[in-house]
Amino acid sequence: MKLSDYKYPIPRNLIAKHPANPRDHARLLVVNRADETFEDLHFYDIVDFFEKGDAIVVNDTKVFQARLIGKKEKTNAKIEVFLLRQLNAEENIWDVIVDPARKVRIGNKIYFDNGNLWCEVIDNTTSRGRTVRFNYSGDFFKVIDKIGLTPLPQYIKREPTPKDKDAYQTIFAEKVGAVAAPTAGLHFTRPLLKKLERKGVGIAPVLLHIGLGTFRSVEVEDLTKHKMDSEYFSVPESAVKVVNKAIDGRKKVCVVGTSATRAVESAVTTDGHLKVLSGWTDKFIFPPYDFKIADRLITNFHMPESTLLMLVSAFAGHELAMRAYKHAIKKGYRFFSYGDAMLIL
Repeated sequence: MKLSDYKYPIPRNLIAKHPANPRDHARLLVVNRADETFEDLHFYDIVDFFEKGDAIVVNDTKVFQARLIGKKEKTNAKIEVFLLRQLNAEENIWDVIVDPARKVRIGNKIYFDNGNLWCEVIDNTTSRGRTVRFNYSGDFFKVIDKIGLTPLPQYIKREPTPKDKDAYQTIFAEKVGAVAAPTAGLHFTRPLLKKLERKGVGIAPVLLHIGLGTFRSVEVEDLTKHKMDSEYFSVPESAVKVVNKAIDGRKKVCVVGTSATRAVESAVTTDGHLKVLSGWTDKFIFPPYDFKIADRLITNFHMPESTLLMLVSAFAGHELAMRAYKHAIKKGYRFFSYGDAMLIL
């Protein structure tokens, strides 16, 4: 497979700027791999596709308010600091992206929240990347939860609002650490979850903290030469029990989203079961790929030439995946993070 195999034209009016309300009223394209058919439904219809003993794997990562707007010392120039990941909790050292980067050098201080919080730049990492040390010790996430902004994707051409703080968070969100939401999970509501649980469907939360690397552009035509950034993941005992019970009972294992898929496919035993594991994964899934855990996938409609689309293509088959996208465009489905969903059977 080549990078150019993942190009497709997306009409701008189909890029969703706001989520469906209620969430489970988003549209759902059901793609059946067996007979290569499409069915146009709504997300709340998903209950009909599950039965007792099936397992649904979700990502319980929680997005933090990663965008901080500050002022540079002396000049008061406006600087945006996008928090990527905490390198040292004790000293509160972070990898960040700064904008505009040309104004930010080693030794500069940037002030936030009327000067109550500040950081000092201690290293350059990339053209826009910096390593900074914050002056705050204590529960830093509590502070940025108050003063930070929701890290909406750049293609959503609007400023985040207070509503986005909840809207850009799944109902499964528990463990703080992501700079982007696992968007396939955004369509679930608590009433829908209760219906699935009443049917006897097992819910298996795993963790993968989504970083910006998930969305990094692929810049090589030969996909075997692309390297993913490492992201922290964890597959706990509780998820292993639910998933392996479904596998042993010949039931379906449906994974919600590409991030949860990468987590479970990074924790596979030699006999095709899930195992308890945590650490860092740079797993890049593209065709051809033999999925060991997932036999169903819930996903959103992803950007052209993205690693997310490549994973979907590996799961559905490239030709069928691209036909599904053409169908979705023709039928006016909404695309990307706040867009509609697809269930691949």
